[in-house]
Amino acid sequence: MILNSTLRIGLFGVGLDTYWSQFPGLKDRLTGHLELVEEKLHLLDTAVINLGLIDNADKAFKAGDKFRSENIDILFLYVSTYALSATVLPVVKKANVPVIVLNLSPGASIDYKIFNAMEDRTKMTGEWLAHCSSCSVPEIANVFKRCKIPFFQITGMLQDDDHVDVQIREWLEAASTAKVMYYNRLGIMGNYYGGMMDIYTDITLLTATFGGYIEVLEIDELSTLRKSVSTEERQLKIAEINTVFEVQADCDNEELNRAAITAVALDKLIAKYELGSLAYYYKGTGNSDNESTASSVILGNSILTGKNVPVAGEFELKNIHAMKILDSFNSGGSFTEYYAMDFKDDVVLMGHDGPCHPAIAEGKIKVKPLHVYHGKVGNGLSVEMSVAQGPVTLLSVVENASGGMFLLVAEGESVTGEILEIGNTNSRYRFPIGARNFVESWNSYGPAHHCAVGKGKLASRLKKLGSILNIEVVQIL
Repeated sequence: MILNSTLRIGLFGVGLDTYWSQFPGLKDRLTGHLELVEEKLHLLDTAVINLGLIDNADKAFKAGDKFRSENIDILFLYVSTYALSATVLPVVKKANVPVIVLNLSPGASIDYKIFNAMEDRTKMTGEWLAHCSSCSVPEIANVFKRCKIPFFQITGMLQDDDHVDVQIREWLEAASTAKVMYYNRLGIMGNYYGGMMDIYTDITLLTATFGGYIEVLEIDELSTLRKSVSTEERQLKIAEINTVFEVQADCDNEELNRAAITAVALDKLIAKYELGSLAYYYKGTGNSDNESTASSVILGNSILTGKNVPVAGEFELKNIHAMKILDSFNSGGSFTEYYAMDFKDDVVLMGHDGPCHPAIAEGKIKVKPLHVYHGKVGNGLSVEMSVAQGPVTLLSVVENASGGMFLLVAEGESVTGEILEIGNTNSRYRFPIGARNFVESWNSYGPAHHCAVGKGKLASRLKKLGSILNIEVVQIL
């Protein structure tokens, strides 16, 4: 879990101290512009450390030290007027976090008639310098490139510019998600589904890529926790299940009790290890306690997934990262895979056996009994859900042949229509390039057969997250 969820944002403006005595009022005016920038950064759960205008070398070194001591997560550089790159580099180099260069003009344009009618040429120059935000951006970019410092730009107007506001918000959301992933505790319980080679991966590589801590768990502990569940705890969980889900009439009370007991035990396991996500798979063959545990987790795991603790089955360590990323963007993150193709309606049918993400469901999720868990041991209750209709994003964490990872992204739409009523999650997705082209394009990048689905168009934010994490993001277009 995040030790400190507040996103810590560094902000500074740059100017040239030589100007202040030459052009009275210019510094105050630019400081006011910087305050407008700060207002834009007070979104989400944020703390803004604004160090004002850095206009000489001494201030630059002090600012770098201050940002380092403040443990900022992301840095915004507002270029207010021309400034020397030498007053920028020490700040950014010492802060050593992703830097966003804000090239924001005070207005849509200079009023040329009023400007050119000014009789005092010194005042004219001061007015020009107040609009001169773009002047030193190439110089700063040149120095960053030569120093191998990654940087990202937002160009536009200081006020009344939707593009700027959207870009700033997306960078904040991406930085917040990166922070969630860095502090996330992932529990892994059980083992891989035998023979499913596409999901096998290196847990050290996952930690190197996304951060976090991985807690290796035993299903025996979960089975033991089940035995400690009280009657009151079980009854409270059944009440929660009936609130979250629409339990079908053919669900046996014994199975409902079994699922509730396991759900309580899961809550206790999550709390004990402070887990922010969980990946599991276990047959339990030959051990009746463990088999009962493994075959009754779907409802509890679905409830956890809806409470920002996503759970992935089949020991899908890559996909639990994709699910956690989408969940951190407040967009869901439900486990899914190809089911079938409908060429008549030009859609792809996708879903999976449980768990699901209740926060992105279309209507209330149905709980149905399954006498056989296909490909798995046991039987029990399962969930049937469609993702809410509207824009969606698919995300896959892909391991490439060179030993690295990248994010594979596709935007589409969850659409209405017939689904397979088999007691599993089911949705119909339409893509701009058509079902046939989407499937071939997606598969060409060699992802695992599982991916995560979230609500909304998230490609732009995911690309920013990739930039922060320094990993490639590929979008299917």
